[in-house]
Amino acid sequence: MVSKTDETSPIAANTKEGNELENDIKKEACECAHSSGMPLVNGDGGHNHTEAENHNEREDGETCADDGNEQEVIVIQDTGFAVKIHAPGIEPFDLQVSPQEMVQEIHQVLMDREDTCHRTCFSLQLDGNVLDNFSELKSIEGLQEGSNLKVVEEPYTVREARIHVRHIRDLLKSLDPSDSYNGVDCNSLSFLSMFTEGDLGETGKRKKKGSELEQIDCTPPEHILPGSKERPLLFLQPQTKDAKPLQCLKVLTMSGWNPPPGNRKMHGDLMYLYVVTTEDRHVSITASTRGFYMNQSTAYNFNPKPTNPSFLSHSLVELLSQISPTFKKNFAALQKKRVQRHPFERIATPFQVYSWTAPTVEHAMDCVRAEDAYTSRLGYEEHIPGQTRDWNEELQTTRELPRKNLPERLLRERAIFKVHSDFAAAATRGAMAVIDGNVMAINPGEETKMQMFIWNNIFFSLGFDVRDHYKDFGGDNAAYVAPTNDLNGVRAYNTVDVEGLYTLGTVVVDYRGYRATAQSIIPGILEREQEQSVIYGSIDFGKTVVSHPKYLELLEKTARPLKIQKHNVLNDKDEEVELCSSVECKGIIGNDSRHYILDLLRTFPPDLNFLAVEGEELPEECSKLGFPKEHRHRLSCLRQELIEAFVEHRYLVFMKLAALQLMQQKANKQEKDCASVTENGSSCTTKAVESSKTESEDVDPKSKEVILNACKAVGSVSNTSFDIRFNPDIFSPGVRFPDANCEEVQKQKQLLKDAAAFLVSCQIPSLIKDCVDHTVLPMDGATLAEAMHQRGINIRYLAKIVEFVSKSLARQQLDHIYKLGVTELITRSAKHIFKIYLQGVELSGLSVAISHFLNCFLSSFPNPVAHLPTDELVSKKKRNKRKPRHLGNADNTAWASTTPQELWKSISNETRSYFNFSIDCESVDQAVEKYGLQKISLLREICVKSGIQILLKEYNFDSRHRPTFTEEDILNIFPVVKHVNPKASDAFHFFQSGQAKVQQGFLKEGCELINEALNLFNNVYGAMHVEICACLRLLARLNYIMGDYNEALSNQQKAVLMSERALGVDHPNTIQEYMHLALYCFANGQLSTALKLLYRSRYLLLLAYGEDHPEMALLDSNIGLVLHGVMEYDLALRFLENALAINGKYHGAKSLKVALSHHLVARVYESKAEFRSALQQEKDGYTIYKNQLGENHEKTKESSEYLKYLTQQAVALQRTMNEIYKNGSNASILPLKFTAPTMASVLEQLNVINGILFIPLSQKDLENLKAEVQRRQQLQEIVKSGDQEETTDEKVTETDHTEKSQPIAEPSIEQASA
Repeated sequence: MVSKTDETSPIAANTKEGNELENDIKKEACECAHSSGMPLVNGDGGHNHTEAENHNEREDGETCADDGNEQEVIVIQDTGFAVKIHAPGIEPFDLQVSPQEMVQEIHQVLMDREDTCHRTCFSLQLDGNVLDNFSELKSIEGLQEGSNLKVVEEPYTVREARIHVRHIRDLLKSLDPSDSYNGVDCNSLSFLSMFTEGDLGETGKRKKKGSELEQIDCTPPEHILPGSKERPLLFLQPQTKDAKPLQCLKVLTMSGWNPPPGNRKMHGDLMYLYVVTTEDRHVSITASTRGFYMNQSTAYNFNPKPTNPSFLSHSLVELLSQISPTFKKNFAALQKKRVQRHPFERIATPFQVYSWTAPTVEHAMDCVRAEDAYTSRLGYEEHIPGQTRDWNEELQTTRELPRKNLPERLLRERAIFKVHSDFAAAATRGAMAVIDGNVMAINPGEETKMQMFIWNNIFFSLGFDVRDHYKDFGGDNAAYVAPTNDLNGVRAYNTVDVEGLYTLGTVVVDYRGYRATAQSIIPGILEREQEQSVIYGSIDFGKTVVSHPKYLELLEKTARPLKIQKHNVLNDKDEEVELCSSVECKGIIGNDSRHYILDLLRTFPPDLNFLAVEGEELPEECSKLGFPKEHRHRLSCLRQELIEAFVEHRYLVFMKLAALQLMQQKANKQEKDCASVTENGSSCTTKAVESSKTESEDVDPKSKEVILNACKAVGSVSNTSFDIRFNPDIFSPGVRFPDANCEEVQKQKQLLKDAAAFLVSCQIPSLIKDCVDHTVLPMDGATLAEAMHQRGINIRYLAKIVEFVSKSLARQQLDHIYKLGVTELITRSAKHIFKIYLQGVELSGLSVAISHFLNCFLSSFPNPVAHLPTDELVSKKKRNKRKPRHLGNADNTAWASTTPQELWKSISNETRSYFNFSIDCESVDQAVEKYGLQKISLLREICVKSGIQILLKEYNFDSRHRPTFTEEDILNIFPVVKHVNPKASDAFHFFQSGQAKVQQGFLKEGCELINEALNLFNNVYGAMHVEICACLRLLARLNYIMGDYNEALSNQQKAVLMSERALGVDHPNTIQEYMHLALYCFANGQLSTALKLLYRSRYLLLLAYGEDHPEMALLDSNIGLVLHGVMEYDLALRFLENALAINGKYHGAKSLKVALSHHLVARVYESKAEFRSALQQEKDGYTIYKNQLGENHEKTKESSEYLKYLTQQAVALQRTMNEIYKNGSNASILPLKFTAPTMASVLEQLNVINGILFIPLSQKDLENLKAEVQRRQQLQEIVKSGDQEETTDEKVTETDHTEKSQPIAEPSIEQASA
């Protein structure tokens, strides 16, 4: 790799493709941060930053001494300057740069600019001196505002020539979506620009469109109308009108004459290219040190002499423009288009996102792709000196970077994140190569399942039980879950981030039915036996156990945040060994003298609900639900989120107990009068708790006793302070404890039982309650799983959740959770079966096998037949005797005989045996009928979970005459990858402080903090990341609330693009981002765009779930309101009445949401002059308001006013009609008022239904509010104990923020109006 001193250079070096646009984005980020009036530190608003920083510093447990540096960081970003760039062949131009940038980044900008993008091999010179690529601009003497930088063409080397060809190929392919569909190079899809027709910016013609209402075509397509049963798939990835991108060349590839022979090398030939132009001219080109020229070679004759007239050009583009006029024209047009796209559409995502559908993409010749396929290196690694990357060294070195102050931490986190995303990409590629059989095993003599592999300095093993290692734990089933448990352990230890303790880079890849674990390699581990290397822990699950003082010291630092109890176990010689982790956590010192821990699969304690232990009784809450259940393996662990929640719950119990006892003592003393008791009561509790923290001896014995009792009651491991920890080895088969600490072991067993009971008696009911309140709104399997995981509930409890829902009193309000749960149970069971099914299929039969499986799973066709793949090619020779070795079973055609009945029977058995839920369905049609599911959603779930990619076309699931899928419909099978997500801690603290400020009503301060968080996120993650998406969404909402609609629109547009790119075009998050964007579009007067976005949102929700979802009510209210605003009354009614029905179902007929829906419907009827219907609707609304809020509430009064107005209108209309009937044509008619709603009134209603409140507060109100907030905060400070502060775990908070990240976020109308 690179020398140790130059640690950051690999990260800078591979900026080639990945960071192509970082510059524009950084500038954008800076601009948006500063345009919002962000104070400089010496300005008036400086103290806000200091506040946030001090708060962060304390959280990190550091001093606030280095505040100075932090201040600088925030200011520096403002002091950019402009330099003048002189490039050959074009006019000089100005470029804005910042002092932190490296020279390298100016290179990137030039390679991306429309007029300089065809240059790659050049240096930048200031007054004749060449600037070093890796130096920062501020370190260059004489570089200042207005300096002239000259672009000087440099001679090529083979490496530079290859980079140049690769870059030109990237430019030619820049608008071609095939990489996104194929899931390569971190490309992914985005369709926003198709609905907004380009950028949503300030362009004049857009604005004009909004004001001319007549032209808007608002009619939604048929399949989007309420009640439509069609779920077409084609609209998921709408294809552009000009689907054929501009073709510049037919072929650009390496010539067969490579490499140049010796005599030509000495003339400067580096390599030869072969080009076919669009005019069908076949050309051979030489890349030489001086540039590119045409030579006289043909396909069969080698003649390296230049053609006559010769034309030497430093850039391949210039040469091709000379040769081919079409190339010249189309290349220019292509670059113009490329530069017009939003940067977020072009930049790479940190981790690959795969699409489950794709249109037919033409397979074109591509030399770079062909070359990449056969090297073990990733594309951009060509730029890194040295051979393959030493992943372990990179991963560990980045962790060792200093982290004393903010700039250092940012640099460190950025390096960690970059190496991790590269490692995940390399590991995924390697795992696919291993499973496809393209990598030689390091133990080729063994049976295929037991083989291990090394590729590109990464170690791969398959998820099978090798040498009966997991015999006592469930064999292959245990071997399959161990890697994911291990990954969770790695994630936990990485988050704690103790200096001197190292974990392995770990990625788990599921592909083609196999699970491969990729790990970085500990230096020296392959040269020695495992027995010699392990100096801590056990290699045989607790028979022989060793310990090591250094490991105990390091692991002790992690024990508190991870809630692990230090304990003694007996080894095979009956000696006591002290451990601070589970026994199978192994400590190995590498040849690099680093202390590594691996096999962290039991970092968290076992889940007793799924671990039947003889002679142990579970608490009543569990046993009445039928626990413990026998699970397939004995490695079921509790999730870290559950441990956190359980400890927090116990802490509240502890505080209450202590306070109660102190109160009683006070009352018993009866010395002081009653009034002062409560006063002292609270302060005394704090005193006692304080003392429990310091554990000082001079506390009065009474409080000591109180603390002791409270500690005992909650099961704390210490008697003088609250401290709950788990012993992860309890109930591990094969682990023995010394009898001496018997009480200790019993206490630990009880804690585990309590935690298991806490999961079913607190966490599941709280999830159900959140679903009833609609604070949690899952729309598909992934979001349901996420909601469960945030509360620490494992997926194996899914059936329990479905049962809870079906027995709940609010069963109807939970209908969507029930359906999602059942869909998830069916598709997860199908995935389990599919995994085994695929293992029996050889490569040539994959597409037939997958289409056959999908037919059996989803098609109504009763007897699909699988065509075995031997038809295509029949070998002339007799079959070779020696069977090819591959991972599969001996019989490779068993899968072909599967029938739909058998498959559904297996699914039924699987849901029963794995989840303990009986679906009792014999076919897909029965399941759809019984549970009200939709086949397209089942298809989406199984494809996403198993990595299947199918052709984008309309599938007929219900035909009984022909199967739904053919082998041509299966396009690809992708890996499903699990890896660690390194976090940006400082940015996250800013983000949280910003959210807190916003929730307290300090919008401006909140906005500044969140802008700062955005800057830091960009610093660590680059421009594209899921967390940046949440940040942008919140910023947009704040901009909107503060009245800056344009800024809101621009930020929300970025959030939508980022959600599409980083999460997927049909991810539920994307659906919501589209809705927010529509609202801001409407506020900006872009009505037709707002409608298109809402229709897109509705389409995606129909596809992912269906119509009957609480979020659909909100969507339809939005659509109805906008349609009402553009005077499409009949359409508006259809949507609003649908919203009314859904609100009635999910919120109860008496809820305020329903009242509001009635009012919206009434308004449309009023506009249509159907006053009777309007009166009826408004009366229903009025009744709800009166019953819920009382006569005197403003809502009730408003409604009653509106009723009077409607009655007057109705009477006036009736009079006019009577007049006409009586007097015929010569009646004197008073003109009636038919009101089209004003845009302002529509916008006001849109804000109400989307839960956005503009709260006008007087100065006095604000003062009171601030005082109240401060009082509450002080109370909280008192209650929180010191050690809780330290251990707040970022992971839990991080996963919560998706819900919390909407400031004054969707308070239900109930609260809004109450």
